[in-house]
Amino acid sequence: MEKVKIGIFGAGRGIDIAQNLMLLDCEITALCDFNEKRRNEGLKKLGKDVAAYDDFDKFIEHDMDAVVIANYFHEHTPYAIKCFEKNIHVFCECISNGTMAEGVELLRAYEKSNSIYMLAENYPQMIFNREMKKVCDGGTLGQILYAEGEYNHPVTADDIEFNKNYVYFIEHWRNFLPRSYYITHSIAPLMWSTGATPKKVHAFPVYAPFKEKITARRVGDRAAVITTVNDDNSVFKITGCSAFGAHNNTYRICGEKGQIENLRGMGSKIMLRYNEWSVPEGKEEVNLYEPTWNDKDEEFINKAGHGGGDYIIARMFLDCIKAGKEPEHPFDIYSAVTMSSVAILAHRSVLNNGVTYDIPDFRLEECRKEYENDRLTPIHGTDGSKPNIPCSSNPDYTPSEEQIEKMRELLKE
Repeated sequence: MEKVKIGIFGAGRGIDIAQNLMLLDCEITALCDFNEKRRNEGLKKLGKDVAAYDDFDKFIEHDMDAVVIANYFHEHTPYAIKCFEKNIHVFCECISNGTMAEGVELLRAYEKSNSIYMLAENYPQMIFNREMKKVCDGGTLGQILYAEGEYNHPVTADDIEFNKNYVYFIEHWRNFLPRSYYITHSIAPLMWSTGATPKKVHAFPVYAPFKEKITARRVGDRAAVITTVNDDNSVFKITGCSAFGAHNNTYRICGEKGQIENLRGMGSKIMLRYNEWSVPEGKEEVNLYEPTWNDKDEEFINKAGHGGGDYIIARMFLDCIKAGKEPEHPFDIYSAVTMSSVAILAHRSVLNNGVTYDIPDFRLEECRKEYENDRLTPIHGTDGSKPNIPCSSNPDYTPSEEQIEKMRELLKE
């Protein structure tokens, strides 16, 4: 089989993904980014034979089988749809759609195409999450009843380079991103391990504005504590992207007979525990251990970002293309839109005192009809469109003029 030809849209995160695809013997044919500086930096990492574009429509006319969509967090949908119209496969970062209406549009366009779509969500493939899925699949926990997922990523107030590199203009999406929106790192590992799909959601905020002297962040919340009820009657508690305590990515899955979790501050260590009356053969009541990869590509996995997940998801996408099959739950497009719906509706719950929302099943036309014109968003668009709902649980919160002005001065440097 000829090498799979792939284009990269977004020269930030997209370059990381491209480098893993190159290890899998793919050919990176073109790079598109609207920011000249980032585009040129990306080209240096990819090599001289990669074509460069600042226009997406011209970019997808280039010879390619698939596109990595890694542009701004909330603006993937229109570009994925353009790929579908040309039957180009899509490997998409973060949430699949920024509004509910976009979720409807994305699925309608996908169903008319011959494209494969995969959500490029890497946290399920971290070694401890792979171990959790293995144990869940083994059945020794019994029926899964409850699970927790916490992606906690505080950033120091003094991280000037982060602001310069990742929040590089005042109306950047990171400054307006509700805490519930960056959700896939906390929920996807639970969906993958358990097989469950959320059906209802509500959320409450942890409101505590940052006190740094330089900021344009409009979100005063540190977390959205989100609860979902799922199609198997299990319950998830997740945080989206939180910013309290110490940095960690932690998961816990509880069944009728026992539980498994990775331990905060202890690397990839797993704690697998059973009740004394339900210890399976070959196990102890308490099992503390380091999981192993047992993977033919362990050399590449150990060098890849996000705990090896970057390489594994790239390999999964390539395998789907070669086999002509859709990815498994929760990496498929329907699961991706479900996760986006959880993120969007959890924020609406935050804004409405914790009211519960049904998660629509966009396979059903009646659900699509209900949301096909729902374009509520808390984030600025690169087309000049403005937010039409608050991004914070306190709609009146805003940084001081002094804080914002210092940010403007920083970004001029």
